[in-house]
Amino acid sequence: MLAPGRGKVLEKALAGTNTAVTLPAFLVPAFQTTAPRRQFSNTSNRPSKLGRTPISIPPGVELTIGEPRVKRDPTTYLRIPKRTVTVAGPLGKLDLEIPPFLNINHDEASRRAILSIENSEIKQQMEMWGTTWAYLNRHIIGVSEGHTAILRLVGVGYRATVEERPKKAEYPGQKFVCLKLGFTHPVEEPVPFGMKASTPQPTRILLEGINREEVMSFAARIRRWRRPEPYKGKGIFVNDETIKLKQKKIK
Repeated sequence: MLAPGRGKVLEKALAGTNTAVTLPAFLVPAFQTTAPRRQFSNTSNRPSKLGRTPISIPPGVELTIGEPRVKRDPTTYLRIPKRTVTVAGPLGKLDLEIPPFLNINHDEASRRAILSIENSEIKQQMEMWGTTWAYLNRHIIGVSEGHTAILRLVGVGYRATVEERPKKAEYPGQKFVCLKLGFTHPVEEPVPFGMKASTPQPTRILLEGINREEVMSFAARIRRWRRPEPYKGKGIFVNDETIKLKQKKIK
């Protein structure tokens, strides 16, 4: 292959001659103006595996899709029209905001909801397709069955109780999860509104609520007081959480 400078000189020389000139076969690719682009992936865009799956709505759960309202996005500060989907059930009511490019086909007769997007070539729409499906499915399960989280206290002297603190309560009837984790004072965590906490055993904490995000967030707040450590295996474990033990360092 010739250098760029030499190639231009040769092109000018060939353009100035009136006689037909044939190039050798090994020089033809160097003078091609439109080189074919290499395709790294030849597979076509596939629809989201979760997004295309119909969501079944159990009896007693009502799905209401609101009209688009213009709201300011907290990150980009752009005014984007969004719709609010209200999910009401026997345990409560939850609201979910969906982007404008997402459509929900609610079939009341068969009690199913199918999600679709406007353009499958746009990456953001493909990402939010499955994400919105997961949020909506969790809301439906939350208002019909509820979400739970079980915390296990592993350690000598670790105990938990649920008590009331009228002087510290933010709303009437609020309870506090009192933990004894080896500190000089007990740790108290207030239970958020709309959530229940109980201790079936002194080393078990059961959290119940309709919003899975709030339930797991409160479980993480309790867990941060004693994160599981890898040498003795002590700490607060959430649900089926495990930790791989390490060997002690021997000098």
